[in-house]
Amino acid sequence: MKKITDLCKLSFAILACALPLAANAQMGGMVHDTMTTNSMPMGGMTSDEMHGSDSSKMGNTMPGTPNDNSSSQMGNMAPAMNGAKMDNMVSDMMNAASPPQVGSMAPEFTLKTLDDQSVRLSDLTAKSEVVLVVLRGWPGYQCPFCTRQAHDFVRHEEKFKADGVQVVMVYPGPADDLKAHAAELLQDKNWPKDFLLVLDPDYSFTKAYGLRWDAPKETAYPSTFIIGKDGKVIFEHISKQHGDRVKADTVLKALDSTIPMM
Repeated sequence: MKKITDLCKLSFAILACALPLAANAQMGGMVHDTMTTNSMPMGGMTSDEMHGSDSSKMGNTMPGTPNDNSSSQMGNMAPAMNGAKMDNMVSDMMNAASPPQVGSMAPEFTLKTLDDQSVRLSDLTAKSEVVLVVLRGWPGYQCPFCTRQAHDFVRHEEKFKADGVQVVMVYPGPADDLKAHAAELLQDKNWPKDFLLVLDPDYSFTKAYGLRWDAPKETAYPSTFIIGKDGKVIFEHISKQHGDRVKADTVLKALDSTIPMM
């Protein structure tokens, strides 16, 4: 019985030593086969093939590496995505501009009249105070509130002239036919030769002044500013509706007052 027990112990000891050796041998064979398989495409390539125009073949034999078509597609998508993102960022920045407040500098602008004469704000303020009236312009029709406000200012032409100020009205809207629509506004108004009507095609001025009313059938928030000879705003009124317009009498009182009005 003792001999049988000793033989069993010896057998278990031999098996314990043999199993790890067999496992290592099997693993080594697998590694060898894998290396041999993966190295075959590279072994069959010359140096010129590896570095030349056919080098994409090498990339296609490597698992996990994108092929040329995938890389090209990703490369083409990146500029388009970056460009769209940049356009959105620029648009958001322009739309986020804040309207000028009393005491702040009025942003510079250069706009053109109906006869293509350039009007620059700094040139006007170098001579006199400026009454800047931003109309709704052309939202797809002639705004009756704008027509009424323009008539009101025209009726007070002589008083504005006596105060020595320059009246400028801005007519915003889509660029197509904007000049013709603005000309319609002036009909039957006896437009004073000292009043300026300037165009804002595609809302460049409106956006710079933070007045873009970005909604269907809308253009700009109707607004009125008085800008001093130093370029600073001394009066401002911005309407968030079609009405609520500043009358000429209100502007004239603000010009005569030494206290800035809101």
